[in-house]
Amino acid sequence: MSTTTQWIFILAGLAAILWLLWFIRRQHQKLSFHRLQEQEQQARYQDHRNSAIESIQVIARAMLAGQVELSEGCIRVKVLLDSVAPELHEDERFAVFNHLYSQTQHMPTHEARKEVDKRFLFKLDRQRWQLENDHKVEILTASKALLEHQFH
Repeated sequence: MSTTTQWIFILAGLAAILWLLWFIRRQHQKLSFHRLQEQEQQARYQDHRNSAIESIQVIARAMLAGQVELSEGCIRVKVLLDSVAPELHEDERFAVFNHLYSQTQHMPTHEARKEVDKRFLFKLDRQRWQLENDHKVEILTASKALLEHQFH
């Protein structure tokens, strides 16, 4: 093999090594970027989760203190539990939140209340108040249990 051929092979080998180094560096950068995005997403998820858990506890305290209507508190807790710990819906201690939610979800809220006849609205409110009275002990017990529950 001639010297020229050897130099050609050496240069081709160096070119291959340089290309492989460039490729590995690029893949490493992509992987690092992906890991960073994953960590940021995990941090956002954990912040959202912690905020939702804190909201659940605030609502539970407000229901125990009589600062919020029990039906409204149940609806809010049920929705927050959907995103934080949906498995708690299967727990009998917290079944009352689902029950009140299902019994009141047909009732108009916010802007929709303004469009409903006042007499019909009063009838719905009476139904809601009756539900609250019928389940008051369960709701307050469930609220206390939420405050004691350790969310993972």
